[in-house]
Amino acid sequence: MYKVHTVENVVEAKKEIEMLTSQGYTKDDIFVFAHDKNRSQHITDGTDTESVGLKEQGVFDAIGNLFQKRGDELRSKMKAVGLNQAEADTYEEELDKGKLVIVASKHGVDHNQGVL
Repeated sequence: MYKVHTVENVVEAKKEIEMLTSQGYTKDDIFVFAHDKNRSQHITDGTDTESVGLKEQGVFDAIGNLFQKRGDELRSKMKAVGLNQAEADTYEEELDKGKLVIVASKHGVDHNQGVL
């Protein structure tokens, strides 16, 4: 079970995260994606949400991402938290436009793994 929302900025992201937590998602269930890696880390830190790590992605997918462009990496990470290929493609296009994508996912993710 997951929900996906696109927002324009960090202020909207924080509001969306508050709404998702009020619906029963924990901050460990919420992932924020941005096209720029530095922006993504800054937002993840500022909203106290999760980064997609090796457990969610799988070790071989993670290693493969070292050699892929950022769009491929983001689609792979979105699929790791529950989106299908078509959804990941659609939301990666939103990231290309400068938007943020928030995924709230309760599909048994182990959050104790390292961050890529």
